[in-house]
Amino acid sequence: MSKTDLYLLTGFLGAGKTTLLTNILKDLESDNVGVIMNEFGKVGIDGTIIEKDGMVVTELNRGSIFCSCLQLKFVDAMAEMADRSLKYLFVESSGLADPSNIGNILGGVESIKGDAYSYKGAICLIDGVNFLEQLKDIETVERQLKHCHLAVINKVDLIDESEISQIKEKIAEINNKVDVVETTFGQMPYSFLGKDLIENRVLEIEDTTNTPDSKPKTLNLTFDGQINKALLTEFIDRIKGDCFRIKGYFNLEDGLNQVDVVNKKIDFKIKENKEAPSQLVFISKIGPQIIRPIVNAWDEVVGEKMKLR
Repeated sequence: MSKTDLYLLTGFLGAGKTTLLTNILKDLESDNVGVIMNEFGKVGIDGTIIEKDGMVVTELNRGSIFCSCLQLKFVDAMAEMADRSLKYLFVESSGLADPSNIGNILGGVESIKGDAYSYKGAICLIDGVNFLEQLKDIETVERQLKHCHLAVINKVDLIDESEISQIKEKIAEINNKVDVVETTFGQMPYSFLGKDLIENRVLEIEDTTNTPDSKPKTLNLTFDGQINKALLTEFIDRIKGDCFRIKGYFNLEDGLNQVDVVNKKIDFKIKENKEAPSQLVFISKIGPQIIRPIVNAWDEVVGEKMKLR
């Protein structure tokens, strides 16, 4: 039985991991591919973006796959995927995931399923716009980069050459063995497929910083009606400073929109021929204290009934 090539996709919240994965999967439409998607929130959002006919997609929510809270489920999911004769398995980890202990997890899978996977390495997507600021404040950003085998600087169209040079210098300080490529909109040559990115490198293993105690507070807002885009924008503007990330789908005056909020930037993208309930996932910077600002902002701006859980 041939082994499945396994790639881990990391990168902080909003770097563009799901967009990159979507692009890769388009290039592999004729292959038998599996995807495991991990989100901190109670409700998975990104799985509906990449799902295609015939593709095996598993979502693991409510924590990091590298944390003890989900580690066993992650091992079980990989063991189940090993029975599907996949050519490739892509694991997209949460933006707050610290993959330092991936070697231990792979060892757990091997103990159950034997030598089913060929781990080809971790691809770390870097948000070219926000990386330098993130690196100062968020340990996870450095840990993801330290344990990757291909660094992809995304959104280079939004920064100048001096910023790109600074980013590359920081990458070299943290991981001087990693190859670096630049991209926009998650589009890049997929020549790495089939390559062993960790060839001639030791798979370093550390304890992850993801623990049940460090898990950020996530909330899910659902709404049955339709509102104006200007109102939703005003609502998000009031609370985005207290959130690592806001994303989801919302029914607006022009139809169902995919909503993506990274730092101060709010993006709306119409989803043609798609129906879904309005829901937003919030990943809080300030713990459960985010509940009151969300409720107050919604009541003041929208004033209609919603559910927050």
